[in-house]
Amino acid sequence: MSKVLVTGATGFTGGHLCKRLVADGEQVVAFVRSSSNTHALEEIGVECRVVDICDPQSVNEHFFDINRVYHIAAAWRSEYADREEFHRVNVVATHNLLEAAKAANVKRFVHCSTVGVQGDIDKPPASEDYRLQPGDHYQETKLEGELLAREYFTNGLLGTVFRPVGIYGPGDTRFLKLFRPINKGTFVMIGSGKTLYHMTYIDDLIDGIILVGTREEAIGEVFTLAGSEYTTLKKLVNSIADAMNKPHPKWRVPFYPVFLASIVCDRVCRTLGIEPVLYPRRVEFFYKDRAFDINKAKRLLGYQPKVTLEEGLKRTAEWYRKEGLI
Repeated sequence: MSKVLVTGATGFTGGHLCKRLVADGEQVVAFVRSSSNTHALEEIGVECRVVDICDPQSVNEHFFDINRVYHIAAAWRSEYADREEFHRVNVVATHNLLEAAKAANVKRFVHCSTVGVQGDIDKPPASEDYRLQPGDHYQETKLEGELLAREYFTNGLLGTVFRPVGIYGPGDTRFLKLFRPINKGTFVMIGSGKTLYHMTYIDDLIDGIILVGTREEAIGEVFTLAGSEYTTLKKLVNSIADAMNKPHPKWRVPFYPVFLASIVCDRVCRTLGIEPVLYPRRVEFFYKDRAFDINKAKRLLGYQPKVTLEEGLKRTAEWYRKEGLI
């Protein structure tokens, strides 16, 4: 029987996608690194093949009995990431998988991009056709990978691009940087708190990915997948506090002095070769709007996020407590 391939299966989104596909009765294959912990995947029946997706020969050798691809794997950003590594994983590996999929005549190729390819959102909310303006090397390579996939999709390969927004939920730890200080009562808002932010609960995202990979209306399209609503950072922070039964944070400092300090800190730390305690991208989180329009996915795919922000934050906080993270 033909199988469904998932890359990035040991990650947060890829792992949840595998669980959903298995629950739906699919036979799932995961391309994994030799160093990956695959116990959880194998436990639910996922076939794990050790593949270097950056090596075309390795990809071709293991690309058999596959009729649908969910390409989730990516090199994630960090302040001192190797630019060449971003290109290898986000562009070269994408090319290798697209070539293999084309040769195998797969029924569908789903490529995971990011809303980061649109950069700062000057006029929120942004739809899929909002201008493309990546702001760092992570976003630049993700855009290059997306455009490469779209080129294949206009030349015979049946596929779709989706751009996820602010993914969170039990199992993910990226938003601990907000939950922990709010829980401890040490959170300080940088700026006005009026900046817009958009989050997507993992279960809703997986619903969207399945729709993207199965609906005929999705072929050749680009979709933004996000939660049902965006909010201000102030309301988000207060909602996180409510989810943990903590007081709403009151402390606030002006944005620009902190931003200038982050630039100085970043430059000094780069010179010394150490990790900065404060850097511009983290401070910019409090200033740059990140709000998106999901009407296209609703209209063409019937995408409908079900988990409210309040409920999603509550579930996430409960998981953090259970794991001893807060």
